[in-house]
Amino acid sequence: MTADATAIFNAKLIDAWPPERWRDVTVLLAVSGGADSVALARAIAAVRQPGDGRVIVGHFNHRLRGAASDADETFVRTLADQLSCQCLVGHADNDLNATGGDGLEAAARDARYAFLATAASEWGARYLVTAHTADDQVETVLFNILRGTGLAGLAGIPRLRTLTPATTIVRPLLGFTRSEITAYLTAKNQDFRHDPSNDTADYTRNRIRLELLPQLENDYNPRVRDALLRLAQAANQADDFVEQQAESALYSAARKIPNGFELDLKRLAHLHPTVIRHALNLLWREAHWPLQDMSFDKWESLVALIRQSDSAPGTQQHDLPGFVRATQTGSTLKIELTTR
Repeated sequence: MTADATAIFNAKLIDAWPPERWRDVTVLLAVSGGADSVALARAIAAVRQPGDGRVIVGHFNHRLRGAASDADETFVRTLADQLSCQCLVGHADNDLNATGGDGLEAAARDARYAFLATAASEWGARYLVTAHTADDQVETVLFNILRGTGLAGLAGIPRLRTLTPATTIVRPLLGFTRSEITAYLTAKNQDFRHDPSNDTADYTRNRIRLELLPQLENDYNPRVRDALLRLAQAANQADDFVEQQAESALYSAARKIPNGFELDLKRLAHLHPTVIRHALNLLWREAHWPLQDMSFDKWESLVALIRQSDSAPGTQQHDLPGFVRATQTGSTLKIELTTR
């Protein structure tokens, strides 16, 4: 990548996330030390405009690889110093290695985001910026398809997501490929840390990247990555539309009660099942109830309960994951957190 190409990379970042939107606020950059996050940090520093805000680097040491994890931390601290950024570092409180397989990835992600959310709150960060790329998007969509998913899963990684009421996650590199990242770092003569666990087939996401995607490209469609990105874009647009309909429905049909919500089923029963399912998902998210164990079948049972409320005699009750209970009586459905 030439100097001109480096300028093109920076211009692409400016177009994805204009600096005038964040120059006067605090920005927290999630930097692991890997290629993607190092490129993000270097590029953000390069395009940053003068203003009243500040850019802070956040690094979480998972303590999964012993001395190598500590070396990652040292590397990120040095990089932050070179970029004249304050560096905040968190450490895993317990042994994440005790969780094996894909569960380890989930536990590590949860611990990392918990640290980043706390750091963002303590330092007043308006944005948390992560380095997810187009390749991450492709792998996520394919992972979700294999696991079974709806529109939101097909949409993949959202460009913007609420972390806390005060902080929004931004992913400005979703339009960048790993080859662009690597070329950019080469042009900048910038090294980065490599995690050897990414090269093993111990985790589902790694097998998708290392085995399944190459097989799909070689045997089925050499442009399968582009096809999956188009699918994610179309699903995201459809999901946005359905969510708008769901929000409108809830505005007229739902009211808060102690420990949950009460729904007027006369205002919901006629809606399309997809809109009802999205509305229920919104309620779960607003209440911070666990979504992980809410399978498609559980959502569908609630949708059926709502749509058939006119013909359902007496009272029906559904006990759901996370000690959530749904009780339908006539045209009213109460969804509330029960005593544990």
